[in-house]
Amino acid sequence: MKKPVALVLAFAVAGLMASCSKQLTTDVPTATDQTTFGLIQNRILTPSCATAGCHASENDAAFKQHGLVLAAGEAYKNLVGVDPKNALALTDGLKRVKAFESQKSLLYHKLNVDAAHHTGKNYGNPMPLGSDPLSVGQIEFVRRWIDGGALPDGNLIDPTLLDDKTPSTGANASFQAPKAPIAGQGYQLRIDPFDVAPNFERELFVRKNVGNTDEIYVNRFTVTMRPGSHHFIAHDFESAALAPPLNQVRDLRNADGSLNFATVLQMSNHVYLAGSQSPNLDYSFPEGAALLIPANASVDLNAHYVNKGKTTMQGEAYLNFYTTPKAAVTKVVRTLNLGNTSLSIPAGQEMTFKKTFLVTAKTRQVLTLTSHMHKLGTKFVIRIKGGARDGEVVYSTTDWEHPDIINFKTPITLAKGEGLTSEITYNNTTNRTVKFGLTSEDEMGIIFGYYYEE
Repeated sequence: MKKPVALVLAFAVAGLMASCSKQLTTDVPTATDQTTFGLIQNRILTPSCATAGCHASENDAAFKQHGLVLAAGEAYKNLVGVDPKNALALTDGLKRVKAFESQKSLLYHKLNVDAAHHTGKNYGNPMPLGSDPLSVGQIEFVRRWIDGGALPDGNLIDPTLLDDKTPSTGANASFQAPKAPIAGQGYQLRIDPFDVAPNFERELFVRKNVGNTDEIYVNRFTVTMRPGSHHFIAHDFESAALAPPLNQVRDLRNADGSLNFATVLQMSNHVYLAGSQSPNLDYSFPEGAALLIPANASVDLNAHYVNKGKTTMQGEAYLNFYTTPKAAVTKVVRTLNLGNTSLSIPAGQEMTFKKTFLVTAKTRQVLTLTSHMHKLGTKFVIRIKGGARDGEVVYSTTDWEHPDIINFKTPITLAKGEGLTSEITYNNTTNRTVKFGLTSEDEMGIIFGYYYEE
């Protein structure tokens, strides 16, 4: 077993983000209220998205996470026809904005907070993150612009839609907690409601017992969270002896925003178990496959909320494990835990470390990939080693605190002699050599995920 309407069109983790070097050759006129895109820019993007710290420039603190500038003169070329960074959206053939096809435009999906809209797809957090979403009229205006060709000029859409303030939902809207699995068919774990102060990111951990007295096989799990969430992750522990106390809330940040290093240290003992970067996720393993969880297990539940509003909001999260009889399991899902311990980063230097992990026996089917590095880590890439897909990048993230979690629709097949290569870049801004280790001042480089053997 084992991460402002403040409209942020993808603090994102995963979504709306590809390289800003990908630009259309179309000349983009100055955005004015006499054009449809000008209205989108001036009445949605500029006041709500292109704000300091979010999508205003490449100097924003969050730029390395989303890679998306939405300032006037930049937004159009960074949206229309550009590949998304979100791996699932890219696999599904989406663009950030695909002319004439709102359903193939990640922007449109990100603006719809209704979970049913996404038909089970996990394209990252709906936006705005941590604030009230766009109104029904605003979302419809964007949809019509896309389906009308996503033109840089022209005035084809009725602007009165922007005056429709019907809320699509709200960050503090009523929340329906999910039902627990039927007794004998699963378990529910919960992070109780907690406050998130205005203009603050709150991330916390709490260790909970699963409640299983015998080993169980989990073939499905669901994650349900209040709006405003950035992610939810359930972790197991590398060392059970070092696990934190049960039912004790541990914050990652102090009230002044600084890191709580005691909590950072405990993160070094984590092994990925389950997670979501969407407020609603329903994930099932392939037929016959299930994750084995030992008897009397406990997991560390982690929730991260962003509140860009002026009032306190609430966070809350649920994880449901659904079980299947052992007799129905033909493939036992295991967790990947592939670490490069040979790290030694000299003071003041930027270095990239590579390590390959080969399959030595049965063929593996990789279902999920995520990563773990500490604060000096600037980029984590995973490539396939060997076979027909040799060298292919199947995972990439630049966010050490909140790495992407990629669930592959088609598993990655790794035969004997093939494997995965971690390619991790660190920027050692300290005055000392940093090596692999378990403290918050050390570094790590671990591939986590799911696989089963054939």
